Amino acid sequence: MSNILELRGLHRVYKAGDAGLTILAGASLTLKAGEITALVAPSGSGKSTLLHLAGLLEKPDQGSVLINGEDAGRLNDDARTKIRLRDIGIVYQFHHLLPEFTALENVAIPQMIAGTPQAEAQARALDLLTRLGLQARAASLPGKLSGGEQQRVAIARALANHPQLLLADEPTGNLDVATADIVFAELLRIVRAENIAALIATHNPDLAARMDRQVTLRDGLLV
Repeated sequence: MSNILELRGLHRVYKAGDAGLTILAGASLTLKAGEITALVAPSGSGKSTLLHLAGLLEKPDQGSVLINGEDAGRLNDDARTKIRLRDIGIVYQFHHLLPEFTALENVAIPQMIAGTPQAEAQARALDLLTRLGLQARAASLPGKLSGGEQQRVAIARALANHPQLLLADEPTGNLDVATADIVFAELLRIVRAENIAALIATHNPDLAARMDRQVTLRDGLLV
């Protein structure tokens, strides 16, 4: 299996007054196609920072982020944006849905930006929403959806462009236990069926146990 994501010696320090707060101190990780890895670490340990770096939303102070063998740190912002659109799906802790568009449109629009014809994009969007139990809510605006429903739309949007890499920050954190179990099972099915490499941050040990392996952040390193 090919390496989809390679994190090599990532360092990230945030300025905190006159001092620096070290979040990552040489973190490294490799993810292959079809491999689902749980990122289990306490709050404040740097999980979100790591996901932002892997998703090309931030640049490391030192180290490299390789997507399909290409060092994305050497690319300009436009090239990084194209890789995110084409190859990376991201589920944020907060949904960031477009409030003036329906659930269906929120999932279809990223596909259309990537060049997918409208009818095909809408069909893919409806299929994903249906698989996540939201077929009846496809025409609803985000403001009419519950927090859990918005989260499921965000998951569908992250999967819409057939990404090679999925990065998810507590993807079922806003769902009740029963719904979380159903949605997570479907998310794993989709990820495995489409051979996606996935890095999923979670505090839930039961969900983590259903993935292929677990890693944690300790002293700025992935172990």
